Amino acid sequence: QVQLVESGGGLAQPGGSLRLSCAASGFTFSSYAMSWARQAPGKGLEWVSGIYSDGSHTWYADSVKGRFTISRDNAKNTVYLQMNSLKPEDTALYYCLKGTGSSFDGDDYWGQGTQVTVSS
Repeated sequence: QVQLVESGGGLAQPGGSLRLSCAASGFTFSSYAMSWARQAPGKGLEWVSGIYSDGSHTWYADSVKGRFTISRDNAKNTVYLQMNSLKPEDTALYYCLKGTGSSFDGDDYWGQGTQVTVSS
């Protein structure tokens, strides 16, 4: 079955960095787009970034553009989110999502999430 396991969250200071990882299994990873989304306390789900199955195209929410970088290693079945210049408003539970196709056509599975807290 599809499994998505996020890791790398934690506590960071404003201006700091974290790198999230999502290890995928149970499907042909290289055939599907992957995304990251987040949910802050009391707020709805916000899609943060996405990447095509072959890594040829990426997308970022305006709120993270220029600070976050998504990447993937299809040989390791892993997608990453490098988060730099972190702000307190980046505090959220971050989810890894599997796309329904090779490009941005929606998502059908997500992991349990990894908590990111940005605070001094």
